[in-house]
Amino acid sequence: MVRLASSLLAGVVGLASMASAHPGHNVKAEAAERAAALNNLHSRSLSGCATNLRARGHEQGNVARRNRAVQNLRRKRGLETRAPFLKARDDAPLNITHHSSFDATPSTDPSVLFASNASCILAEDVTQGPYYVSGELIRSNLVDGQEGVPLFLDIQLVDTNTCEPVPEVYLDFWHCNATGVYSGVTASGNGDSSDESNLNATFLRGLQKTDKDGVAQFESIFPGHYTGRATHIHVLSHPANETTVNKNDTISGLYTSSSSHVGQIFFDQDLITEVEKNAPYSTNTQELTENSDDDILLQELDSNIDPFMEYVYLGDSAADGIFAWISVGIDPTVDTSVTPAAYYTHDGGVENENSGMGMGGGGGAPPSAPGSASSSSASPSASA
Repeated sequence: MVRLASSLLAGVVGLASMASAHPGHNVKAEAAERAAALNNLHSRSLSGCATNLRARGHEQGNVARRNRAVQNLRRKRGLETRAPFLKARDDAPLNITHHSSFDATPSTDPSVLFASNASCILAEDVTQGPYYVSGELIRSNLVDGQEGVPLFLDIQLVDTNTCEPVPEVYLDFWHCNATGVYSGVTASGNGDSSDESNLNATFLRGLQKTDKDGVAQFESIFPGHYTGRATHIHVLSHPANETTVNKNDTISGLYTSSSSHVGQIFFDQDLITEVEKNAPYSTNTQELTENSDDDILLQELDSNIDPFMEYVYLGDSAADGIFAWISVGIDPTVDTSVTPAAYYTHDGGVENENSGMGMGGGGGAPPSAPGSASSSSASPSASA
């Protein structure tokens, strides 16, 4: 049976400020920084926005789009297009499983399965998450040959000031591979730190521009895990009025990037458990941190953030692929400087020595490197 696990609050998510502790970073110190940052957050419930989105027809469009995407993916992958779903996630966010007893048949109204009730935290000040790399390609397929459970994502940006979708905003997206390694950076704990060729890798990174409905869609693999953090994905939106597209399908601002929102999104623990049974996840020797033991995630939940994605199995098990979605509340008027862990130029990756273990926020001049004469000319290689 195909199964759906959805978020208690389908949307969510302004995970602002310091995003997380990554390999080479002190988890306890990061949790303390995050706790201090949360004290400065201004929260605003989007319950009113959910009503407005329905009244304006946006929610109906969301349901139709998600349903259509799932059916198209099933058809493309040779899976049963009329298989039933199991409605889920009607309990607290940290429950190990959110599978409910609601059974859906192929004739069940898609709005029962694919609707969303948005709730969000609005952050006035944000910095990018760790291991952010500027200069990545505008593309929807981020796999780059990485092995893992196929993951298809539908991410909608909603303006917390107007309760309207946010169109034509570029959304940066990145996460580690099935064995807990990030591309584009070299650092202790991030795979083989002596392998400098990873600076030139681009797997599981990229950008997409949101459409008229504020939606960006990505094709990736389910993220793996690494010691100290629960499984998660990073997102970062760029201010629309400062973003132009270069001829090589990158955006401007290689050394002068700005952000209007930074966040992390998470998955139900039972889904992670199912995915981790598959290779190459099962070969990962790093310690698995569950959601209930991730101090940074717990702080988010204590601040009324529910950053868990809704999802549906495309086939009979997670291994057949997963379609997941979330609504992310942002304030598009925010404009904060970004300090990447590395820059991806047309000559390859260049490490940012001022990034502070990939955490950003340090500032400083960009590195002097071949092909880095200007933010508009320095760009990814054509083979990326």
